[in-house]
Amino acid sequence: MPESFRELRLFVAAYEERSFTAAAARENATQSGVSQHIRKLEDRFGARLFLRGAGAVVPTPAGDDLYRRAVALLRAQEEAARAVRAHAGGLEGEVRVGLMPTMTRCALAPSLARFMERQPNVAVRVVEAYSAVLTPQVRAGELDFAIVPAFGGAPGLRVRPFLSTPEVLVSRLDSGLPHLGGVRLRDLGPLRLVVPGPRNTRRQTIETYLTSNDVPVERLAELDAMLGTLDLVASTGWVTILPGIMMASEAGAPARRQFTVSPLAAPPLALDLVLIEPARRALSAAAAAFLAVLEEETARLNRVWDAVAAPAPAAT
Repeated sequence: MPESFRELRLFVAAYEERSFTAAAARENATQSGVSQHIRKLEDRFGARLFLRGAGAVVPTPAGDDLYRRAVALLRAQEEAARAVRAHAGGLEGEVRVGLMPTMTRCALAPSLARFMERQPNVAVRVVEAYSAVLTPQVRAGELDFAIVPAFGGAPGLRVRPFLSTPEVLVSRLDSGLPHLGGVRLRDLGPLRLVVPGPRNTRRQTIETYLTSNDVPVERLAELDAMLGTLDLVASTGWVTILPGIMMASEAGAPARRQFTVSPLAAPPLALDLVLIEPARRALSAAAAAFLAVLEEETARLNRVWDAVAAPAPAAT
């Protein structure tokens, strides 16, 4: 067995990063130190764990096998430590969470308010970004967890379903479209549509939907700035497609409404969100507690769309 969990952590970092240099930066080590520890493991087990090439580190079958077991062992260590710390009493420490604008607009504030009331000794740090930024931060252990659009998974991550929410068309308050009523985009005429940039996971989904449903588009505006997108839509004839959970507050009191929100219909479109966390680590008690509150508030907000039917408009 390895002399310490340190060797396993360095091996896991090298496996996930596919680079000794990146692994060293992630684990606050030196590149030569990582290489030496990997050599020690290989000598101890009598098997090569990586193939070293010109700037590339490729796991061998033995490396794949050790990785699966190392991740489970490191996670078990974290869970054991968490179980013991639970006997110490109230929660304390820091929770580091990654959320997209999809989650921060409506779900974050009530979640934070509830959690900070219950856990005054826990600091919550939220990083708002898109999945391309959040995913590597979670894998590196810089974030306890993040909520991102569903994807196929990646080494170093544990992934589980979090929420499914409908995609909705968002237009200005006086657009004349049915608020909370279903719309068929191809019947609306050429759209001036604001879309996220190509690095955003939802971009390809939206373009596929437009193409497969013969939706006429006059012009696309590419914005990876959510506040800018909403300001543009609120004051012009431009429209955008956003996740329903993000616009849940618009289903409330009419006097507070700022936009017209119309679920996509014929066919509908949904966004599946997943929770990602480092595979090698268990959530701390504080992170698990905040996640529980976030899940409750998100489910509560999303239920507004369960009550809103989005029937296909009559054929024209």
